[in-house]
Parts: sequence; C-alpha cells; structure tokens
Amino acid sequence: MSRETRSDFYPAPIVDKDLRSGVIARLVVFFIVLTGASVVFAIYRERLGDPFLLGMLGVLAMIGVGYLFATAIGFVQIAPRASNDELAKAFADSMSQGLIVTDLKGRIIYANRAYAEMTGATTAADVKAVEALLSDVPEASSTVYRLASGIKDGQGGDGEFRLGQAIRPGAEPGARWYRLRARTFSVPGERQPLAAWQLADVSRERAEQERFFLDLQQAIDHLDHAPAGFFAADQEGRVTYINATLAEWLGIDLASFSPGDATLPEIIAGDGIALVRSVRAEPGTTRDTIIDLDLAKMNGEALPVRFMHRVSATREGVPGPSRTIVLNRTLGEDSSAELRASEIRFTRFFNSTPMAIAGVDKTGRILRTNAPFLSLFSSVVDRDAVDRRVRLETVVHERDRAAFAAALDKAKQRQANIAPIDTVLPNNEERHVRFYVNPLADGAAGEGAEESAIVYAVETTEQKALELKMAQTQKMQAVGQLAGGIAHDFNNVLTAIIMASDLLLTNHRPSDPSFPDIMNIKQNANRAASLVRQLLAFSRKQTLRPEVLNLTDVLADLRMLLARLVGPDVRLAIDHGRDLWPVRADIGQFEQVIVNLAVNARDAMTEGGDLTIRTRNFGLEESRSFHHRELMPGDYVMVEIEDTGTGIPPDVIEKIFEPFFTTKEVGKGTGLGLSMVYGIIKQTGGFIFCDSEVGKGAIFRIFLPRHVAQTKPAEPAAASANGQGELISANGFRNGEAAAKPQPELARDLSGTATVLLVEDEDAVRMGGVRALTSRGYTVREASSGVEALEIFRELDGKVDIVVSDVVMPEMDGPTLLRELRKLQPDIKFVFVSGYAEDAFAKNLPEDAKFGFLPKPFSLKQLATVVKEVLES
Repeated sequence: MSRETRSDFYPAPIVDKDLRSGVIARLVVFFIVLTGASVVFAIYRERLGDPFLLGMLGVLAMIGVGYLFATAIGFVQIAPRASNDELAKAFADSMSQGLIVTDLKGRIIYANRAYAEMTGATTAADVKAVEALLSDVPEASSTVYRLASGIKDGQGGDGEFRLGQAIRPGAEPGARWYRLRARTFSVPGERQPLAAWQLADVSRERAEQERFFLDLQQAIDHLDHAPAGFFAADQEGRVTYINATLAEWLGIDLASFSPGDATLPEIIAGDGIALVRSVRAEPGTTRDTIIDLDLAKMNGEALPVRFMHRVSATREGVPGPSRTIVLNRTLGEDSSAELRASEIRFTRFFNSTPMAIAGVDKTGRILRTNAPFLSLFSSVVDRDAVDRRVRLETVVHERDRAAFAAALDKAKQRQANIAPIDTVLPNNEERHVRFYVNPLADGAAGEGAEESAIVYAVETTEQKALELKMAQTQKMQAVGQLAGGIAHDFNNVLTAIIMASDLLLTNHRPSDPSFPDIMNIKQNANRAASLVRQLLAFSRKQTLRPEVLNLTDVLADLRMLLARLVGPDVRLAIDHGRDLWPVRADIGQFEQVIVNLAVNARDAMTEGGDLTIRTRNFGLEESRSFHHRELMPGDYVMVEIEDTGTGIPPDVIEKIFEPFFTTKEVGKGTGLGLSMVYGIIKQTGGFIFCDSEVGKGAIFRIFLPRHVAQTKPAEPAAASANGQGELISANGFRNGEAAAKPQPELARDLSGTATVLLVEDEDAVRMGGVRALTSRGYTVREASSGVEALEIFRELDGKVDIVVSDVVMPEMDGPTLLRELRKLQPDIKFVFVSGYAEDAFAKNLPEDAKFGFLPKPFSLKQLATVVKEVLES
C-alpha cells in the first residue's frame, strides 16, 4: 500500500512560517566558521608551519567531536517537526472555521486554507490580518477594535456582526452573519505571545434561529388568540405567563404585565384557591384535573370559569410549575344558555358559601366537596383524599367519631333534627369545628344517588374563644359582686367592732388590765378592714382619688423602694419611654399595683434574675391590632413588668386574677394581691393582661387611658358639688377625704350642738354612731330606714342641721332619701356612709347635690371629724 500524502488528510495551509529561527541561525554560523577556518588554513599554511596547523586541526577536530556528541544526546537537534506539531497542524488545517495566527505586531505567522477561502485570498501574499481586513468596514469595525484591544491586554473575547455582503469577493449576494473570536497563546521557547483569530460564517445558524423565533412568535400568536385562556404559574403561585385571551377576560394590561406581577390568590376569587392548592402530583409525575371556580377581574367582578389544571412534582416530591387552560363558562351555544347559567349559579353558590360542604355515601366516604371544605381541612385532607374517597371521619377527632357515626346512621334513615356535633381537628385541638349532618330529600335520594347525606361544617374557634372570654368575664363580675356584698356587710360588722373598741378605750386607761386586750381587738379589726379594702378593690367599689400623673416621675420615685423589695439577687431595670402621655389615676393605688407585681416577680425568681419595668405610648392603630380582644381601641400608656422567673402554666394563668386563688404555700398569701391589682386597673378605666411561658418568665402589661386635659370652669371656694356629685369643702377636703387622709394631729374641738339625723339599718353601727355623736354634744335622732328618716324629718319640721345616712338600706336607700329631703329643704347638709366608693352611687344623684362621704369602717373620731367639717363648710 502506498503512503498517503499530506494533502489527502487536510488542505495545506496558505501561510506556514517555521518559528525555530534560532536553530537555522546556529547552522549558518557553524558553516561560516568551518568555511573561515578553511580559508585561514590556506593562507597561513606556509607562514606558520605545519606544527601550528596540526594544532589547529586538532582543536577543530575536538569541536567537531563535541558537536557530534551534543547531537547524539539531543542537545543540538536538526530534524523535521515533531509528531505533536504535525497533529496540531493537521487539526488546524482541517477546521471549517478560518484561523489566522499573528504576532502582537500583526505579522501573519499562520493562516489555514479555510481562512483564505473565507476572505478570498488565493496566494500567501493575498492573506490579510483581521484588523487590516475589517477595520474599515463600519458594521464590523467596533467588534474588531474591541477584540484587538483585548488582545493587547492579554484578554480574549468574541463577537458577532452582520455584513450586507460576504467578505469573499464574488460570493452570492445577500447578507452574512460572522462570528469572530480572538485570544492569545504562548509558544515554548518564544518570549512574545501570539494572537489567534477565528472567523466563522454563522449565517445558516442565524437563519435557523430566526425561523425558530418566527415559529415561536406564530405559536404564541395562536395561543394568545385562542378561544380559551391559558396561564402558567411557578411553584410559589406566581403567574409567569398569561395569554391575551385570559388577560382580556380579566382586564389585565399585557403591555405592562411582567412575570410574577400577579399571583393565583389574587386572580382566583373566594376560597377557590383551596381547590387549586389541593391538587398535588405524586413525586416525579404530573396530574390533570378539572375545577369549576370563579376568577376575579381587575374591576372586582367575578368570572365563572372551568380550569383544566395540570401540576407536576420533582422526583423528590417538591411541587413544580403548573399549566392551566381556562374555559369561560359564560360563553357557548344560545340553546344551552339557561342551563349554563344554572350551572354557574350552583357552582358559585357551592364554592362561595362560608360553610364547608361535603357529600358522603352510605359508608361515610367523601364523594365531593366545595372549596371552603378543602380550605378548612387543608391540614387533614386534600384533593387526593377526596379522589380516593377517604372516610369523612378522618377530619373528626377520635373522641367524637362515635357521635358522628351515629349522626350518619340517622341521616341514612331519613331522620330529621339530627343534633350538631362539636369537635376539634385531629391534628390541632385548638381549632373547633361544628358539624351538621343532614339527610337527602326523598326526591334527591333516588336509586342511582350516590350521596347518603350532606355534611356541613363551620369553624367555631373564634366563637369558642369568645364564649370562654365571656364566661370568664361573667365569672369575674359575679365574684366581684359577691366580694362587694361580703365586703359591705363585713364593713358594718367591723365598724361596730371598731366603734365599740373606741368607746371601751375612752373608759379604760392604759394602766387598766383590759386596755391591751381592747387594743388587740381594735388592731385585728383594722387588719380585717385591710382585707376588706382588697375585696373592694377587686369589685371596683373602693374609694379612689384620681389625679393626673406622669408615670416617668412615679416610677422614678418608686425605684429605691422596689430595689429594696426585690432584694440583691434580682437585677431591677426601669426603661422609661420618651414623651409619655399623662394618665389619670390614684397615685397610691397605682404604686400599690407596681409594688404587688414586683413582689410577685421576685417570688417567681427564687434563684435571682432580671426584673424589667418598661413604659411607652401605645397608639390607636397599635391597639386595634393587639392580640387581646378585650382591649378597646384607643390611646394608652403601657406599663410592662417582665421577669425571668419560672413562668405561669396555661391552666393557672386563666385564674390568677380571681380572688383567693393562690399557688403559694399555706400561710404565705391570701390570694387577693392580683385580684386587687385587677380591680384597681379596671376601676381606673384601664386593662391588664398577662403573657407567660413556663420556664421563660412572665410579662404583665398594664394599659392606662391617655388623659386629655379639658378646660373646666373654676369651682367656688364655698362647699359645692362638682359634676360627679363630689363635695368640695372650703378647706380642700373632697367627699370625706378628711377621714381617708387626716391632717396632722392638732388640738381641735370636735364637739357641737347641732341636731343630727343618723340613718343606719345596722343596729350595732347606728347605736355606736349615736353614742359617739352624743358624747360630742350633738343632739342625735336615729332612724333605721330612709322611710323612717323622712317621717322624723317631717315631725321636726325640718329642724335638722345635718343628715348622716347609710347608702344601702331596705325600703329607701340613701340617694333616694337625699332627693326627697332636697324637695323639703334644698340646702340640706348630707353625709353618706358606705363600704362602697362614692362613685358607685354619686352618678345617680343630681349634679348640684351637696354631700360628704365617710367610708366604712370608721372610728368615732373620723365620724365626728366629717360631721364637723360638713357643718362648717
């Protein structure tokens, strides 16, 4: 077989300059040296003699031997190109793309035949570098300049350009697309890198792309103008494509639409999204289904449609994108318009009702559901479960499944008045559901009917929460009324004990053996009175002295006291809010609230911890979004008391504000502390809530209404009642404040000669009052009821200087007695005595009523002081 020539493998390059110029130069120098040596021998042979010539010949022989040795070991090579070089040349010469290699000065080193044919070069002299060939062509100059600049910086690049005519002269007319690439590379043994330029004609590729693009545009045009809508959505429910038909139906402007601008919940009306989300594909598969629902137009109208919905899932089960064909159910043949309208009405009613509806067969399996059903029970069942016809009892808690099965049996027997079933979700007992099981009507339950019963379900979680809150509120009110009634009756007993003790003390000196026992009785009576005041605080019937407060100043004054109360193991921090709004509260009672909560927090941190008190303004918008429904919208100042203690269990936190409820050991608490706090805050017009997690401490939040100052007319210095029926005396006392906040002990004459009408239904209290006032010189007439007091007043022809009356009495109470006496004597002076706060009854009196107030229990001195003050006012 004859050996194939080089041209049989690949076309010969049109330019191929050997880069090994150093080897050739060394060979030339070597031959020049040998020639010069021969000339020297010929000239100097006769002059220098044979010995010298023999020496020179020896030296030259040694040089020749050394050169031969170097050649033998490969140090000096005079040989054709290596096989690797031949392989590279063969690859480059066989390329269909044009390839030209130049140095950095633009001198051509190599050009393959394809480059010559592409540029029209027939000889090596005709070959031009890319820059020289295309720099003057406007369509290509920018691309060439950019690549040439990159070559100078050692960076490669590529680009495409379009020419109106091919580069090769004489080519067929027509535009051509070219792709140009350039890069640098290094040659072993050479200092300067070389530049390689590749030129390819990509006109056919571009033509294919344009044809594909036109086909794609045509397909999109067909899809856009199809009689059905179409949209695509990603796994997050964002609409990535919508055709023109569906966009027109919905009123979407496609010119401004971008993928992801709309989401499925935005374009699907009502609970229809639950139907869409319930369709899930098995891992690695797709699933098709048909759904009837409504779409929401941009103008808010509903569009009844039918979805031909396809979903997919990855092999790992992750939901993938969805594709959906949308059919407009309002379009169709005129002959079926009435039937179609009826179907639309039924579908809309079925899917838009707020109740979850499911049809079940005789075995209790789900046959079909509406959108609210899948939305309500999405955590329990999905569209797959409905398709598999699972039993409806799977959405009922296990403890109520027997009752549900009994209701289904009654429905199968066409029984009416089936009682509803209240249950919770099997996987979430915080969500309450009520089921109604109804049998089918006789006409609907024919031989071929699949359904045996229709089940309706309504979530009652909010209702249950409100019922619990209402029950808790009613319980607290009932307990408050009970506590108030007990406190009132107990105050009468304590008043009698304290007054009797005072009378005994007036007849016994300190040296008397009975004196310590009498003092012990009075002291324990006062202790009992303190417990009664706590009960009154809970029932919100205690006496408060509200004033405008700045809570920043109040808490700053309390800081030292709180630090001593909580002890060294608890780190106290008070974070004052900026620009706090003023509030109106009783400063003493508010301080008692803070102290009580701080002490409770200390007790919850047995090993020490952090107690933080914060204040800040709580605006109207924030109050509307607060998670406690009881908080009425408005402006408040919020006080937070947070500790890092043991926390409060959920079953305990519901009872912490109830009186006599305590978790402390016997003898370490009465259970009235938090109930008193609750009553004080409520009576002030505020709210208090507690949030806690076991092991992470508790947070008590107090909301006090913002006080807005109102301009009021100046009140006279003389004794008169304000708009709330308070007695403002000339010396500054209000409604018996002299008794609640006595002035410093001064030698004061509390005696008098006035006629006092004392009205009290409790005999012991009335007898003590009569003896106390009589001992001070007053003339006292007593009555056991308001009716009797009115009769005595008429018998005396109104010659009564002052009336001291209890508030709560049989037949006629104190406020009614005051109104009747004012008809006979408008300027009558009156003092109310009660275990309740004056606010509890003052609101039922005329605005101009004048009265004083003495809270029970009271001492003989307090009674005489108030009577004296009112008489002198």
